[in-house]
Amino acid sequence: MDDDAGDASPPPGPAPLAATGAPSLRDMAASPTSSRSVTETVNGSHRFVIQGYSLAKGMGVGKHIASETFTVGGYQWAIYFYPDGKNPEDNSAYVSVFIALASEGTDVRALFELTLQDQSGKGKHKVHSHFDRSLESGPYTLKYRGSMWKRFFRRTALETSDFLKDDCLRINCTVGVVVSTIDYSGPHSIQVPDSDIGYHFGSLLDSNEGVDVILNVSGERFHAHKLVLAARSTVFRSKLFDDESEGDKNEVNESEDLKEIVLDDLEPKVFKAMLHFIYRDTLVDDYELDASGSMGSIFDTLAAKLLAAADKYDLGRLRLLCESYLCKGISVASVASTLALADSHHAMELKAVCLNCSCDPD
Repeated sequence: MDDDAGDASPPPGPAPLAATGAPSLRDMAASPTSSRSVTETVNGSHRFVIQGYSLAKGMGVGKHIASETFTVGGYQWAIYFYPDGKNPEDNSAYVSVFIALASEGTDVRALFELTLQDQSGKGKHKVHSHFDRSLESGPYTLKYRGSMWKRFFRRTALETSDFLKDDCLRINCTVGVVVSTIDYSGPHSIQVPDSDIGYHFGSLLDSNEGVDVILNVSGERFHAHKLVLAARSTVFRSKLFDDESEGDKNEVNESEDLKEIVLDDLEPKVFKAMLHFIYRDTLVDDYELDASGSMGSIFDTLAAKLLAAADKYDLGRLRLLCESYLCKGISVASVASTLALADSHHAMELKAVCLNCSCDPD
């Protein structure tokens, strides 16, 4: 064994890096950024109609009738009406009203206004409001998940007042939720315009470039693209690409290398408006939608016929667009016919609006 080896020296480490002239991260100046906190009140309102007040009486102290939930400031809210009051010690002498936070969250800050409508037309509404509080006092923090008016109105006075008409009460509720958001601005920003895909597909339709199918609608022929039709409508996908029955084959002509499909269940103007949506994802102009063959009948308007076509050809977004358009024209005179139209074509949103209008003519 060799005794004169001595202490072993550690192997030499890597040579230090030569300076390259590049600045270190410490020396690099950061680009300036900025942010802004914005605290504001987001307001929203809900009208609660209580029909059949006399029947609701006697349900018991502490029991309530609830409105549909509504959204304000990102939270769900509801109105609870207590016909026999909330407090047992009041012996049902008062009706009570509670604006309730129906979604999770206990750190919500909000202001409330509750209005019992005077139905005589005199405008003498009964208003309980937090909105007239000074800004220094601030909004309420919801320790009890809402705001309660236990002695909202004495029952004997309510039942002989102009607030109760035809056994009906109308309560308007306004909620103001305090929300804070952060706006962040980086050193640079690039604005991106809205999508223009509808414009380009519409141009493709107008130019007839690359068309590979003909739709024969009551003798009027429209050129289109099979893939576009199939992508938008499962009904067209089935007609164009699924195995065809013998009956379907009789409706298809193979001429000039273009597949021709006969559609005898639509008027040409309705199909043209439907094709406009398929390519552009928008409705045709309002004046076209209002056009009808006879005065007074909603069923004769293009909007109604387009709704029917959307239902038949499984164009869900088109159906909703038509529902939204038809909803704007609902009146006392038209609500019954609009309801019948909605019920015929699975227009559930429009049907719900009509039913609400039927129950609440105001």
